[in-house]
Amino acid sequence: MRKQIIFLLMVFNFLIFLVLPIFSAECITPTEGGAFPEITLSVPQSTTEMDYIGIKGKGTFNISQIRTKVVILEIFSMYCPYCQKEAPNINELYQLINSKPDLKDKIKIIGIGAGNTPFEVEVFKKQYNVPFPLFPDESFSVHKSVGNVRTPYFFVIKINADGSNKIIYSKAGSIQDSNQFLDFILKESGLKKEG
Repeated sequence: MRKQIIFLLMVFNFLIFLVLPIFSAECITPTEGGAFPEITLSVPQSTTEMDYIGIKGKGTFNISQIRTKVVILEIFSMYCPYCQKEAPNINELYQLINSKPDLKDKIKIIGIGAGNTPFEVEVFKKQYNVPFPLFPDESFSVHKSVGNVRTPYFFVIKINADGSNKIIYSKAGSIQDSNQFLDFILKESGLKKEG
């Protein structure tokens, strides 16, 4: 019975991803050079995740409040086979960034599960050993605000000193090679890698 329910949920989510773009053509995906929309996420309950993004307390926050210079944001779905396949690549990117003392506080990664409940996000996190914070988007509100993109979709957002932001990367699909992707981020954001 449980397998049937999971299968039905997978079919339902797949159909939603096929149909949503048809009914919401007015939603425009933010592109390079523009600002990332003001979305609101709930502060994680995990102290480790709160420390990672630099947000304390309870309530909500937006992307520009994350204490870093660059945010890599992945829009994913637990049911997306491409997201499942991409998980090792983005985990490798996380490890690469965190292995460099001069970068680990300057670049942070988060994921938002389009149409996923907190339970589904947690299942994905455990299944693929995701080391960075993942947030549910059960109502598709974030997904709609970024143009109902296909998954996985990556935004790289530079956080400016005044709290504004600028998108330096906006694309669907795989990040491919994590070293090359990191080099691209460093070049486009103006960050420097030591050693």
